Amino acid sequence: MSIPKQVGVLGGGRMGAGIAHSFLAAGASVTVVDVNDAAVTAARERIAQDVAGSFARGAEGSPEEWMDRLTVTTDPAAFAHHPLIIEAVPESIELKISSFRTIAEHSPAAAIATNTSSLSVTDLAGIVDNDVIGLHFFNPVPASKLVEIVVADSTPPSLVKDAKVWVEGLGKTPIVVKDSPGFASSRLGVAIAIEAIRMVEEGVASAEDIDQAMVLGYKFPVGPLALTDIVGLDVRLGIAEYLESSLGPRFAPPQLMRDMVARGELGRKSGKGFYDYR
Repeated sequence: MSIPKQVGVLGGGRMGAGIAHSFLAAGASVTVVDVNDAAVTAARERIAQDVAGSFARGAEGSPEEWMDRLTVTTDPAAFAHHPLIIEAVPESIELKISSFRTIAEHSPAAAIATNTSSLSVTDLAGIVDNDVIGLHFFNPVPASKLVEIVVADSTPPSLVKDAKVWVEGLGKTPIVVKDSPGFASSRLGVAIAIEAIRMVEEGVASAEDIDQAMVLGYKFPVGPLALTDIVGLDVRLGIAEYLESSLGPRFAPPQLMRDMVARGELGRKSGKGFYDYR
């Protein structure tokens, strides 16, 4: 078994849509559940765009066949009998707790994977009787080659083994980390981003020059400030605040970061962040 034949995704935003697309591309049937009709319509459109992108790059088969394996609905009862359900709602502990309870109610035998980028997988696992693991996908999901597998205290070894196979079946590379604040990727990524933002705040160098230093000097594929624009300043602020509360003041968000979020300068999704996308 490379991937489950049926996969559920709770949340059809940018990450959820990308995850759904990845499983469609690997041959699975995918059920996406979102909160209302407008969100369902938007999720279907996002996934259709990702599917179209795959065929523009030479995917085999037809977009119609891929989309025929997709169900998008507001009814979580559609998750019944799915062996794997991936939670991909925004990074709010209250929302994730509610989502876990919804999944467990409608699919008590499913393995639940959370796409959280920083929250405790062990704490989330304690809410339900299902087996739980972290599957941290990266944005944009279709292009990203990495999935971080986060092992909670209660995660059975067999689920870790299965998760590695699923990730490889998606054509991506798994890394396995112990559940800890920020895991490996978010902890390191946010640490670099925070220092880069402090450098802008202090007038050390421009955003462009800081990014060039890391791209040309350290072979980063994209600079830390451009990447923050891609991820979203609001998302990284939330992660930084959580890491500060867990690991101490070295992760304290710079005031510039807070000010930009307060102004709605969130990066690509708002049209402006450290760079102007309008």
